This record gives sequence, C-alpha cells and structure tokens, in this order.
Amino acid sequence: MQSYGLYTHIRANQIRSLLLLASFAALLVAVLYSLTLIYSGLQGDDATSVVFARANAMFAKSWPWAILGAGLWFVIAWHFNQAMVDFVTGSQSVDRQQAPKLYAALETLCISRGIPMPALKIIESNALNAFASGMQEGHYSVSVTQGLIDHLSPQELEAVLGHELTHIRNRDVQMMVVATIFAGIISFVADITLRNWNFPFGRTPRPVSSSNAEGDRKSGSGGAMIPILVGVAILAISWGLSVLIRFAISRKREFIADAGSVELTKNPDAMISALRKIEAHAAIPDMPSRVSSFFIETPSLSGEPGWMSTHPSIQDRVDALVRYAGGIDPGPIAIEPPANAPEDMPAPDSAQQAPAHGPWGDYPKT
Repeated sequence: MQSYGLYTHIRANQIRSLLLLASFAALLVAVLYSLTLIYSGLQGDDATSVVFARANAMFAKSWPWAILGAGLWFVIAWHFNQAMVDFVTGSQSVDRQQAPKLYAALETLCISRGIPMPALKIIESNALNAFASGMQEGHYSVSVTQGLIDHLSPQELEAVLGHELTHIRNRDVQMMVVATIFAGIISFVADITLRNWNFPFGRTPRPVSSSNAEGDRKSGSGGAMIPILVGVAILAISWGLSVLIRFAISRKREFIADAGSVELTKNPDAMISALRKIEAHAAIPDMPSRVSSFFIETPSLSGEPGWMSTHPSIQDRVDALVRYAGGIDPGPIAIEPPANAPEDMPAPDSAQQAPAHGPWGDYPKT
C-alpha cells in the first residue's frame, strides 16, 4: 500500500470513528430518557399523557446530574483504565533483562520511527495474542502472550509489535478506551434495569372523585404500561447499538494497523504468517468480552465475523495484505502446542513454514 494511500485511510478512519463516538452522546441521552419513562410509569396508573408529561419534567431536571455522574465515571475510568486492563488480562511488565530479544525488537521499531518506547508486558497464556493500551505519552504499553513468544519467529513477532505500535501511533488505543467507557456506562445501566425486571404493571388505581371517575377510568386504566414499555424498548435498543458501535470502531482499525506494521517492518509476509498462526489459537480462556476488542484477534462468538465481531476475519486481513502490500498467503499454518497447553488447543495435522521472502527482499529463515 502506498504511503499516501495509508495516511489518507488513517484520516478517513479517524473521522468515521469520531462520528461513531459522537453517537454515544445521543445514546446516553436516550438511556436517561428511558429511565425517566420507566420511573414515571411506576409512580401510578395515570393516563398515558400524564406519565409522559411527568417523565419530560423529570428529564429536564435530571439530565445535568446524569451528565455529571457520567463525567465522573469517565474521569475515573480514564485515569485507572491501565490498572484495570492489566488486572483483567493478567499483564505483567518485563524489562530488557527479563525479555532481551523481545525488548530489543520493540525498541528497534520505536527508534526507527521516533516513537517513545512503551512499556512491554507479557500475559502468561498459551494463546497467541497481543494488544496495546494506554491513554497518553509515557503510559502506553504493548502486551503479548507467552504463546505468541513461543510460536512466532522473530520476524513474525516484529510484525505483531509493529501492528500494536501502529495502534499507538494512530491513537487507536485512546479511541477504544473511550468507546469502552461509554459502552460500559450504557451496559451498566441496562444490566441493572433489564436483568432485575420486576415492574408491576398492575398497580392499584388511585382514588378518584365521583365527578370525574368515568373520565379517569377511560384515560388512566393501564396508562402507565405504554410509557414503561417504550422506556424499556429505548433502553434495550440503546444497549444493543452501543455494543455494535464499539465493535464497529474496533473493526475499522485492524486493517490500517496491519498496513502500518508492513510500513514499519517492510515485511508483509511476516505479518501474514503471524496472522495465520494466530487465527486458530487466539482465544484466551475467561477473558472478559469488554476487553476483547483491544487484542490483535478475537474469535467471533458466532464463529463467523459480522456485526457482532470485534475484528474482521483473518482471511479478509490477509487478502488485503496480499492485494495492497504484495505479500504471499501460505494458507492456514498449524502449530505444535506446547507440552502444558490446555486441552482446547488442537494439535495440528501438519505444520507449514512461513514464507521467507517479500517485495522488499529476502529475510533469514527461522
């Protein structure tokens, strides 16, 4: 891929991602309004119009406090997200003495492009995966699994590190953290509301005077049910959309990170063979879904990439590298699992070697 094409795609992708992030603000407003509808409906079996009017008044008074609460949540998550991610993923920092070759490879890539050296971390897992995290200069980190170190060649590891550095260079990590925070707020509210469903639709009607009893019976009987159902529908739709938007932001950035790795290493074949090794062994047991979008690859829940996938398929990513970077696809590459591998890591039928050439010249075989 030509450099001007790559950076044009980066700018276009950033614009699209910002527009998607802006949609989270609209979803937060929708969630707040849905809660006021539900709460208003639970106050009594009034006429539908009365319930909506009461909800509108409550919304007008409560939205500043809701925005303040969301902002406080955002500030806390912004400052403590790295500690949270490290705790959830089990990432442990290593230095030059503990992982000299890996450290040197990352340092060389950073020096070649004038990038500040991020912290290097290792996850004790036999899976093959990696991710970048951090919110600002001096606090970035690149984490790789032990399985990735065990099974990838030095050139393939360099390509993966280049992929993660591209995420840092393009500020993808900040974008994903912000999207995860917004989606987390909406999911938290939806979880509490929908998973603890116990809304009494059949409340005892309030006493009414004989003079207007007939009118109140016609307009108030069951009038709260409609606003409550509307509120629940808005909440459920907002929840689903927040997840889809977060996944869409993640998917759009993987192709550019792959291309950025090739731009850094001048070695498309290494990126392709790394992806081919990763594709069947990326799953990390018990890893929370909310951090899955940070990794270089996360298997789709359905087995097929789609709207509910955080990543494009490996095949699509490899095809892009073959088409635009001139790489060669060796097809699926099986790897021998280590002796202590979990039972869910399948043994290969046959092992294939990664190609040892590319459009920028040959590189040593491993």
